[in-house]
Amino acid sequence: MLAKKLALVLFVATTILTHSGITVAQDVLPRGIPEKEGVSSASIMDFVDAASHSKCEFHSFLYLRHGKVVAEGWWNPYSPTLKQSLYSTSKSFTAAAVGFALEEKKLKLTDKVISFFPGLVPNPMPPHLADLTVKDVLIMSDGMDPDPTHNIVVDTNWVRAFFNTPIVNDPGSKFLYNSAGTYMLSAIVTKVTGQKVLDYLRPRLFEPLGIYGADWEVSPQGVNTGGWGLRLKTEDMAKFGQLYLQGGRWKGKQLLPHEWVKQATSMQIMQPPGSSPADHPDWHQGYCYQMWRCQHNGVRADGAFGQFIIMLPDQDAVIAIQAETPDMQEEINLVWQYLLPGMQGWAYKDDPDGDAKLKQKLAALALPLPQAAATAADFSPNGKMYTLQDNPKKIRSIGFDMQDRGVWQVTIKDDKGSYPIPFGEGKWVRAETPRLGPDLLTGAQFHDVGLSPFQTAGSYHWIDDNTIELVLRYIESPHTERFTCHFDGDNIKIEDANSFDYGKPGTMLTGTAQ
Repeated sequence: MLAKKLALVLFVATTILTHSGITVAQDVLPRGIPEKEGVSSASIMDFVDAASHSKCEFHSFLYLRHGKVVAEGWWNPYSPTLKQSLYSTSKSFTAAAVGFALEEKKLKLTDKVISFFPGLVPNPMPPHLADLTVKDVLIMSDGMDPDPTHNIVVDTNWVRAFFNTPIVNDPGSKFLYNSAGTYMLSAIVTKVTGQKVLDYLRPRLFEPLGIYGADWEVSPQGVNTGGWGLRLKTEDMAKFGQLYLQGGRWKGKQLLPHEWVKQATSMQIMQPPGSSPADHPDWHQGYCYQMWRCQHNGVRADGAFGQFIIMLPDQDAVIAIQAETPDMQEEINLVWQYLLPGMQGWAYKDDPDGDAKLKQKLAALALPLPQAAATAADFSPNGKMYTLQDNPKKIRSIGFDMQDRGVWQVTIKDDKGSYPIPFGEGKWVRAETPRLGPDLLTGAQFHDVGLSPFQTAGSYHWIDDNTIELVLRYIESPHTERFTCHFDGDNIKIEDANSFDYGKPGTMLTGTAQ
C-alpha cells in the first residue's frame, strides 16, 4: 500500500512539473562524454571559439552523438529553460502533423487542397488552383511566384487570401519557398482533426518526447501559423532531430511511420539554379517535406536568422542551434569546419582534462556586455517622461526612473499600452513584457497572437555624458532592440534600431520632456 501511495505521489508530482514547463529527469536526453562517443573535445572547443568570434551571434547549441548529449552551451543571457521562436523550423513540425494525419487516414498526399475548404474557393476557379495537392504544398511547389506570404498575413482570412493568389506554374513543377503554403497545411490538419496543430501534436509528438511548455502563434481563425511562430527550447529541437534520425522511433515505440520519415528527409524537388549555389551550397541540395537536404548527406530543419536542427545519419549525430545571423551559410559552415572533422576517424582515448576544459568553457559562455565610455555626471533623466512626435514605431512616450542598484526602469508607451522594462548597468536584468519585439512580420495585424508574454533581458551603458544606449534582448526570439537616447536639455532624440537591420540606421524619434 505504501509503495502504491509513493508511486501515485511521484506520478502526480511528475505531471505537475512537466505540465508547468519544468523538465523532469525522465524527459532529459542522456548525457555522455565526447571522447566516449567518438567526438574530440578539442573540436568542440574550436567550434565554440570560432562561433564566438564570427559574425553569427550564437545563443545556444546542443550536440548529440549516438543519442547522447556530448556538448551543450548557452550564451548568457540565454539559458536552457528558455524557449525561442523557431521561425521556419516550425515548418518541419507542421509536416510531422501531416505525417500523423496521413497515418491515421485523415488525409492523403494526393488530396486536392480546395477539397478541404469548398466554401472559400473562388468562382470562377483560377487557373491551376484545382490541381494543387497536399504533396505539392509539402514540397514547396505551390506554383505561386513570388512568395505571397507577406500579402496573405494582412488579410483577415488567410485561406481565402491564399486561394485568391494567382498560381502561375503547374503545381509540383517548380520549387519556390512559400510560408503561406505551410499555413495551408496547418489549416488542413486543423480541418480534418478538429484541433490546432499544437494540440494535435501534443499527445502524439511532444509528450512522448518530453517536450512541454511549447506555444505557437495563431491566425485570425485560431489556426497555428504553421510556417513560423512555434517556440521551443534548444533541447526540444534536438529531441525532434533525434526522433527523425531514429526513423520515427522513440524509447521502443514507433511514433511516426518509418516510411514517412524516410520520405520526409529525402530529396523531393531540386531548387532551381540562379541564387549562387557556390556561395550557398546547403541551399542547393534538394528540398524534402518541409526540410532541406544539405551537404555531407545531411538533412536539416532551418529557420530565419540561424535556427537549425542538423541531422547527420552517417555520423549518427544531431546538432541544434539557436542564433541570429545575417549569413546562415557561414553558420552551418562552422559545423562542417569544426564539428564534422571531430567525428571522423576519431579513436577513443581518455582525456579527463579535455572534458573538464570543455565543460568550463561551455559554462562560461556569454555575450559581451558593452562597456560604458562615460558617465552622466552632469545630467540625469531620472523622473522625466518624454512625449514623442508621431513616428513609424508608434511610440508615444518614454520615461526614466532610477531603481535600486543602478537599474533604470524605462517605461515605453505606444498605441497598444504602457510597458515598464528594467535595464541594468553592466549586467542583464530579466523581466517579461507583453510589448511585441522585433520580428520579420512586425507590423502584420495578427503578429504574435497566441503567445504568452515575452521574456526580456535589459542592459544599459552611457556612450557620452548625454547619450545612453538601452539594449533590450527579447530572449525568446533571436532579436535585440537598441534605443540610443541623446538628451539635450528637455529634448530627446532616439535611434530605435533592430538587430536584424545589421548596421542600417534605425528609426529616429524626437520628443520633449513634460
